[in-house]
Amino acid sequence: MAGTNGKQKTARDMILSMGVIVLVAGFIYLFIPHDESPREVKRVDYRVELLTARRAAPYPVAAPEGLPDAWKATSVRYQGDDFDAWHLGFHDPEGEYVAVEQSTQPRPVFVDERTKGAQETGKTEKIDGRTWTRYVGGRYDALVLEGTEGSTTVVTGTASFAQLTKMADALKAE
Repeated sequence: MAGTNGKQKTARDMILSMGVIVLVAGFIYLFIPHDESPREVKRVDYRVELLTARRAAPYPVAAPEGLPDAWKATSVRYQGDDFDAWHLGFHDPEGEYVAVEQSTQPRPVFVDERTKGAQETGKTEKIDGRTWTRYVGGRYDALVLEGTEGSTTVVTGTASFAQLTKMADALKAE
């Protein structure tokens, strides 16, 4: 039985080591400041990309005009390679996501991709003289406008239909 004392000592040392580690981790957690407040969303300036897209795209590129400053543009890109895709993302005043998407990609594929699988409801709305179709999904809802020049415009996001409608109403295409 000479070996059992060594095993007990090893187990005791391991428990003491774990106790010290837990105490140090607790000390670090309590006394090192950590910020749990939500991060401020950074606003991006999309004017240059908008001008570039309007020169390059084969369709009138849409962007909002006259939205209050509480709407923050957060992302922008134009990809002219495959389907001349325009994207402009916003955070609305309620902190929800709203995106303007345009492309010459075939409508069913484009709408499915941009709305994360939302389904057409059959309901339409007249917004600024144009007829938009409502889509409802698990993640995003959307308003979809069939373009007259071979493009489709989608206003989509986590925001309410009221906010999506405000964005669609503010869109001006050139």
